[in-house]
Amino acid sequence: MLNDSQSVDAQRILSRAREVMDVEISGVRKVRDELGEPFVALVKKCLEILQDGGKLVLCGVGKSGHISKKLAATLASTGARAVFMHPVEAMHGDLGVVSPQDLLLAVSYSGETDELLRVLPAVKRMGVPIVGITGKAESRLGTFSDMVVPMPVEREACPFNLAPTTTTTALLALGDALAMVLLDCQNFQLSDYAKNHPAGAIGRTITLTVKDCMRTGERCAVVTPQATVREALLAMTKARDGAVAIVDAQNRLLGIFTDGDFRRAMTANDQVLQAPIESVMTKSPVAINQRQMAVEILKLIEHRKIDDVVAVDDEGRFVGMVDIQDLPKFKVM
Repeated sequence: MLNDSQSVDAQRILSRAREVMDVEISGVRKVRDELGEPFVALVKKCLEILQDGGKLVLCGVGKSGHISKKLAATLASTGARAVFMHPVEAMHGDLGVVSPQDLLLAVSYSGETDELLRVLPAVKRMGVPIVGITGKAESRLGTFSDMVVPMPVEREACPFNLAPTTTTTALLALGDALAMVLLDCQNFQLSDYAKNHPAGAIGRTITLTVKDCMRTGERCAVVTPQATVREALLAMTKARDGAVAIVDAQNRLLGIFTDGDFRRAMTANDQVLQAPIESVMTKSPVAINQRQMAVEILKLIEHRKIDDVVAVDDEGRFVGMVDIQDLPKFKVM
């Protein structure tokens, strides 16, 4: 522990920081290891509420409130209707956000938070079931709740064991686990996620399709397998592209030939310009369906270490080319 009488050097700073993280990691592990039937019951109840048209209402005050607000946002963005309700504001009108079809998730590690406890009788009178998420199952919150999800944490990372640190980290992990389990149970897909994130970097990455990013028409170099390497290079130059697609009479993709392929071919044979392109092309190249999302392009480029990806339709016919140099302007990398 650092104090004024000690010199604050780099090693001491890092040592204390790691100690805090170790305490919090230990707390998260304990919560993970003790997950059991109460968590399963919570998931099932959440699914029941959501399937019946209700929503999850998270309620907490102080640090628990901040985490609850974040968890409500995570749940809402991943397919589970959820809102945050501040318990104090609820007593002054915001209780109207709750309907009888909903489920209240009341969050307090001590289970004795007065501001939270005051709102519970009003919620119960509406016939809304209450789930208490707390470290003290025997607390007033635990006693008042219809269902309790225990969150046992041995100690805070705070040297006084007072400032919510380990408990809020564990609560965040528990809430994220709930959100991701519900996502899986509801078969929430990437396309569904895209609908909830139409703006920003995430939105661009998961709403843009390959078709939106690919080069077409005169900006694509395309030749038949009988073309010479020289003709293929001329096509690439005209299109200002670093690769050429080789297709058959039905426009089905046969291969690809890139600037890098040409340099390697020239090293092996300086007469390669007259050779048919099919003799030096890469057969069965990496291709992507034009209807796939832009994020899949990034995965291919990173995994295969390539600069050009051929786009095809459902029948495997060539429709365009994706060049890594074009992706920054679409802000997907």
